[in-house]
Amino acid sequence: METERFIGIDLAWAHGGTRARPNETGVAAVDRSGVVLECGWTRGLGETMSWLARTAADGSTLAFVDAPLVVDNPAGQRPCEREVGQRYGRWKVSANSTNQSSPRLAGVLLREGLQQSGWVYDDGRGGPPTGGTVMSECYPYTTLVGAHELGYDQERPTYKRRPARVPTAQWRAVRAAECDSLIARMAGLATADPPLLLASHPVSRRLLDEPSPQRAADYKHREDLIDALLCAWTAALWSRHGPVRCQVLGADSPVPPGRAATIIAPARPEQRRGDGA
Repeated sequence: METERFIGIDLAWAHGGTRARPNETGVAAVDRSGVVLECGWTRGLGETMSWLARTAADGSTLAFVDAPLVVDNPAGQRPCEREVGQRYGRWKVSANSTNQSSPRLAGVLLREGLQQSGWVYDDGRGGPPTGGTVMSECYPYTTLVGAHELGYDQERPTYKRRPARVPTAQWRAVRAAECDSLIARMAGLATADPPLLLASHPVSRRLLDEPSPQRAADYKHREDLIDALLCAWTAALWSRHGPVRCQVLGADSPVPPGRAATIIAPARPEQRRGDGA
């Protein structure tokens, strides 16, 4: 049995509270042929879980979430986050530190809520799932530099964080141009294995039809959707090619199978253990 549906969640790490409205979460679902079935935005864990309940194909869905799903370290950095820097640092990719004292753990709450409703967390150490309603953690930056199809051979694109070489006054224009370049590269995934067809849904098609905005709120809105689509494609890549194209960061964890804090990341040969930066 092959997984039929791939979901990407660019989760807002802070889940809000009585005095804070949650930030937007980007969501996307694609099928095995790369058709974008649903995509858009939710706010808060309740909306996100409701969207997942409506969108998941029963018994045949793999969701990749850009947020820490398992956080079992009291302090410091999770080993999988440390390995991001070790293996992708040459491409200027690293990960934020997460521990049990971190204030933004919406991913943990999402995992716990989904498990109560029948989802299974998979740490990837046993290879891609062949069925079920499954969730795993990913990190879009590793996809951008680890998937050769996107062409970021030297370093990550500057569509999020301002590099020191870019003056503040020029940053919004530079960022928008970089984002447009990224979208053009993602459009090229239409002929990849697995494919991603941005033009197949009216919301994702607007990424192709409209230039990236410079206004901060509008730009973040677009960025969240891009990352959700990247997460969904990464899930499809893992399902299709497994460890041939991806690696499991944090795989050395001593905890029982299926419970480790891991990040499933596309990887070039030189980004794997013993060959990275």
